[in-house]
Amino acid sequence: MKTNPLKPRSLLRHANLSLAAGLLWCSTLASPGAEYHVATTGNDENPGTETQPLRTIQRGATLAQPGDVITVHAGTYRERVTPPRGGESNTRRITYQAAPGEVVVIKGSEVARGWQPFLPGVWKLVLPNSFFGKYNPYRDLITGDWFNDRGRRPHTGEVYLNGKSLYEAHLLEEVLNPKAIPGAFDPEGSTYTWLGESDERNTYIYANFHDHDPNSELVEINVREACFYPDQPGRDYLTVRGFQMRQAATQWAAPTAEQIGLLGTHWSQGWIIENNVISDSKCSGITLGKERQTGHNVWSNDRSKDGAIHYVEVIERALKIGWSKARIGSHIVRGNTIFNCEQTGICGSLGAAFSQITGNHIYNIWTKRLFTGAEIAGIKIHASIDMLIQGNRIHHAGRGLWMDWMAQGVRITRNVCYQNTTDDLFVEVDHGPYQVDNNIFLSPLSLLDWSQGGSFAHNLVTGKIVSRPELTRVTPFHPPHSTLVAGLTNIAGGDNRFYNNIFVGAAAGPENRDRPSGRTEGHGLWVYDLRTWPSWADGNVYYHGAWPYKNETHSTVQPGFDPQLKLVETGEGVFLNFALGDAVLKTMTTRVTTELLGQARIPNLPYENADGSPLKIDTDYFGHPRSETAPSAGPFENPGTGQLSIKVW
Repeated sequence: MKTNPLKPRSLLRHANLSLAAGLLWCSTLASPGAEYHVATTGNDENPGTETQPLRTIQRGATLAQPGDVITVHAGTYRERVTPPRGGESNTRRITYQAAPGEVVVIKGSEVARGWQPFLPGVWKLVLPNSFFGKYNPYRDLITGDWFNDRGRRPHTGEVYLNGKSLYEAHLLEEVLNPKAIPGAFDPEGSTYTWLGESDERNTYIYANFHDHDPNSELVEINVREACFYPDQPGRDYLTVRGFQMRQAATQWAAPTAEQIGLLGTHWSQGWIIENNVISDSKCSGITLGKERQTGHNVWSNDRSKDGAIHYVEVIERALKIGWSKARIGSHIVRGNTIFNCEQTGICGSLGAAFSQITGNHIYNIWTKRLFTGAEIAGIKIHASIDMLIQGNRIHHAGRGLWMDWMAQGVRITRNVCYQNTTDDLFVEVDHGPYQVDNNIFLSPLSLLDWSQGGSFAHNLVTGKIVSRPELTRVTPFHPPHSTLVAGLTNIAGGDNRFYNNIFVGAAAGPENRDRPSGRTEGHGLWVYDLRTWPSWADGNVYYHGAWPYKNETHSTVQPGFDPQLKLVETGEGVFLNFALGDAVLKTMTTRVTTELLGQARIPNLPYENADGSPLKIDTDYFGHPRSETAPSAGPFENPGTGQLSIKVW
């Protein structure tokens, strides 16, 4: 087997950021202010020097002014950090950082002591409601627009045994005699169950710890609805760096609600969230989303009209209170590890516009399957206007990427998605232009397309594609690089561009192509043959039963060739093993540019970069230069022939 000499993906996680991101990072070094130190040995009456540190991060937040830095030293901090102010600009930020080389953990939980035996393996804990202060997660049911509790009535609370969360039961019988949860990723773990009840005085928690004694091991329970989240919008220009944050009682983050995450920006501008480890959120890990003034679960509160109409009204209210590039969004979320969240790793409604989400590892999202809803994904964005979603690794996440409404000007590039049980990418009711290039999509369903006006170039697609119109909803499109609404219309489907991709089918024989015009599903681009608007396709390679678009001219179709793709995870990284043959080298391709792609039909706008400059797909998955005249199909430039093993992360 040949080992491809391309530079490992892990070494390029940050090198592939755009110039704008690099300049923004450099700017954080400017205008140094005061530095406040926080340590578990400190005291909040101290001045916050390195020798006389503060005790809580919140005390540092209270003292810090624009330009200041809060450095937190090793230890576990059980508190919610609520920044009372933001910075003034990119050069006068307020920075929250873990001390270099030290492990700093912020938890939304408290240790739960005093368990009493109830039945063999089952224990009972009684806590006065005063233990929880103003917020009791065991009285707070998860609820919200597009949420489905599956009849279980889950709470935002959670119970953890030695850092691993138990499964919430709906009935006491499920604690006394637990059975594996259908669909759960960890069937054995799903038999460790708990149930919470509460009256006016006390909260009662029953838990099945099997053979473990909860009084001699670490048992924690959620008590805070977030770990780091402002209580008011407009806390701009904050940097949050290097922390481990876990165990928060987060609520369902609907696009029509205030979106409170374990770590969230709360309708602000210009945050940098980098190199953190975010885990064990009852719903969402990082939120870049909406505030409450424009509506909070408005559809649940008024079923007299459709939820899509409600969301259009939310957008109108957001514009009235200043939703624009000058005031909202432009965040950078990079280099984080996010896992064990039951709704999303990263989500944002409206407030994520103009942001960059790069180099994050997101996995184990929606693994318990106790509840469901229309807002679950590794990354779920409404209004991904002029965003960059680059270099992320997303797997075991139900759905990988979900660009819902107003994906205009977003570029989705150099991501690797695999073992997602729903799909890798869902583009829902978007009108374009948006760009998807140099990605690796390996799940059984690679692309769910309920949109129009997309451009797909140099991707490796091994799963099915589903194409369908959406005629019952009208959704917005915008003037170039703006949040303003230029118009609303439905989705006829089509108007896509597909250049220089590799599609791999599941079998050598042809698929059933006699599908109703409302929905087509299969391997390759034939699924667009019946769409209302024509698409454009050229330079694509089709293997092992994937079939081309009807009007495609320069393509290579090899139904009998199986590349034998296999993804291998090791301690050294993630490797893609395959054999492409010589079709990738022989297929007639052309460089993908703004000129080639033309204009998306509905907004009548070109495919261009977020700054308005012409788009040019001149690098591959690793950032290596592509040929100007005959770039290789697929995400890797000149990958070689024969059996290959390429490190993709």
